[in-house]
Amino acid sequence: MSFLQKSVLGACALVIMGCASAPAQRPADTAPATKPQASAPGATTTQQLLGSYASEGYDKRAQGYDWVGVTVAPADQKQLRIAVRSRADKKKPTCTFDAVVQPLSPTVYQASVEGKNILFTFARDTVTISTKSDADRGVLNYYCSGGGSLADTYRKINGELDQRQVDPRVFQKNLNSWNQVGFNVSATGAGSTQQLTIQPYGFKVDNSKITMPVDGQVVGAELGDLNVDGYPELLVYTQSAGSGSYGNVIAYSSNRNKSLSQVPFPNIADHAKAGKGYMGHDEFAVVENTFVQRFPVYAPQDTNSRPSTGIMRQIQYKMRDGEASRQFVIDRIVEYPMD
Repeated sequence: MSFLQKSVLGACALVIMGCASAPAQRPADTAPATKPQASAPGATTTQQLLGSYASEGYDKRAQGYDWVGVTVAPADQKQLRIAVRSRADKKKPTCTFDAVVQPLSPTVYQASVEGKNILFTFARDTVTISTKSDADRGVLNYYCSGGGSLADTYRKINGELDQRQVDPRVFQKNLNSWNQVGFNVSATGAGSTQQLTIQPYGFKVDNSKITMPVDGQVVGAELGDLNVDGYPELLVYTQSAGSGSYGNVIAYSSNRNKSLSQVPFPNIADHAKAGKGYMGHDEFAVVENTFVQRFPVYAPQDTNSRPSTGIMRQIQYKMRDGEASRQFVIDRIVEYPMD
């Protein structure tokens, strides 16, 4: 059962209960794209899928051809992190997409976006992006400009995508609310620190750009109405570097669509009951008007990579008005067996 399904069940329960040296290489922009690889015996492993893939134009990028690339990296547990980026040195990027995808089989992964299922099908040295239903193919155009589409077969290349040409944003998401305001959320940088940029738009008084350093990486962003006032909250999810994958939330709440106020997210490790056995590996989601954080529970003798209790803990938050600012308030704590 997925996090979202379990979160929805949790929300339903709320209602029911009351709420080496190498020879000289050619320049990077003329190096061949295809990476020769030997066939691996037996089943495909996740490690074989990792790396960078590029569209047909990548081989001719020195002649000015446009191209789109796909980077596949590991995420938590059995998931993969997919980032689609395009050439950005000569014009604005054409395609941008980020998702954590779930395995349907060893070679097929899926991302669900607004009820539509996007498939990533891996074969020998390629990944093909498509939709589960032909009727949903239009969603692949939403993430590209100028009539482009994510739909294509991308071939694996040697090393990273050409860093002199590729869109430098390691995360990008545009979020539109239900009442004419929105946010363009992006992050740049590599290693253990990134630079987060939030550009609000549509607010009546203040649309100032917000920038800040982030410890780790930005892994997601979404909107919700956690205080049920008809105006949006922005939730940006980050994950620390290292084996712990400690999560954090950077949150802003709309002041009647005039301006924004930041809302601090509590450190669950400081909470005596909810934080007992916490060692990171957080996941976050907005479920209706409730904000949900979940993580595996560890025993005192456990290492970070091996929780032994077999228990997931889910913390459900509401947003309330405090004396100085709005606050996340724990509404309910639920525990259930891990998959």
